[in-house]
Amino acid sequence: MRKLLKTMRKRKVLSSFLLFTLLVVGAASGYAAFLMNKWNHALDQIAAPIVPAANEIHTSDYPVSQTSQTSDTIEKEEKPLTLLLTAIDERSGSEGSLNTDVMMLFRVDPVTHQGTVVSIPRDLEVSAEKSGLETSHKANYFYAYNYNKNKETALDETKQLFSRIYQVPIDHMAVINFDGFRKLIDQLGGMMVDVDMDMKYQDESDGTNINLKKGMQRLNGKQVLDFIRYRKSNLGTAESSDLERNQREQFVLNELLDKLTSVNGVTAWGKVLDIMGSSIKTDIPADELRTLTKSYRDYKPANVQYIHLDGTWESPYVVVKQQDLEEALEALRGQTDSLNDSSIDSSIDSYLQTD
Repeated sequence: MRKLLKTMRKRKVLSSFLLFTLLVVGAASGYAAFLMNKWNHALDQIAAPIVPAANEIHTSDYPVSQTSQTSDTIEKEEKPLTLLLTAIDERSGSEGSLNTDVMMLFRVDPVTHQGTVVSIPRDLEVSAEKSGLETSHKANYFYAYNYNKNKETALDETKQLFSRIYQVPIDHMAVINFDGFRKLIDQLGGMMVDVDMDMKYQDESDGTNINLKKGMQRLNGKQVLDFIRYRKSNLGTAESSDLERNQREQFVLNELLDKLTSVNGVTAWGKVLDIMGSSIKTDIPADELRTLTKSYRDYKPANVQYIHLDGTWESPYVVVKQQDLEEALEALRGQTDSLNDSSIDSSIDSYLQTD
């Protein structure tokens, strides 16, 4: 009798263990499915909308982009990719300008996992001769101009324009809404930043209220946004140059990539993906975007060379030395080999395996 009871207790323990194991496995599978659904939904939101063939742009007059040079999928995955990354302000008080306050040309190599980033000064002059418009404009003007003409083709038109102006084959363009950027930083717990100067500026027309003290501190999303946007003051603090702004942009980009690779937890990633999906727009088709995320999932954020374009203010434009501009563009046309070889593990791989 005792032997029978002992056997029954063992079976209960074993059954309980098996039940617990099944529950854990089931929960993990459910979490993985939940996150994958979030991931796919975010990519569908970020990807280019499907448009009729009649709306396609003829680009025979522009440099041939790297991803369009071949129809072979493997070759596409192995080719370096150049993106025009921009950020715009869509706050209700910003008067709907849609000017690209942040502009970066970002070249990444899926084989070497190295990258080059060139920040384009927003006030850099683009002559009428180069743009094809009647007058010269600042570099940050053209996305808003194209959007107001046709919002469906604005990304592609802007990408092709800068491909032609700088003779850099830009594959794709991405636009992030500043409000989404703010939410993303908050979701990631803020960011440690060594603020390089006191910054104060107020503008009641659009609700801007910048008030940062110099020194190392943890900033929330709104404050990080103030940090990278600050240029001038109406409250007594020193003015910031375009070069300093570009350096801040590049620092924040690298810190953000670093933070994204260290995100842990299904809930955290779910919220991050929600924010990204509603805040980022690209001209990349959904299927191609999925392929690209697979190709670049081992990309190392620390392996980036940042190129600073030091310009001088000659109202109303920033003027950059032609030699400096050409050297920066040459680095984008052909990857330099002066990058650090360090790695950062990507925690998203544990949740998003696409093989």
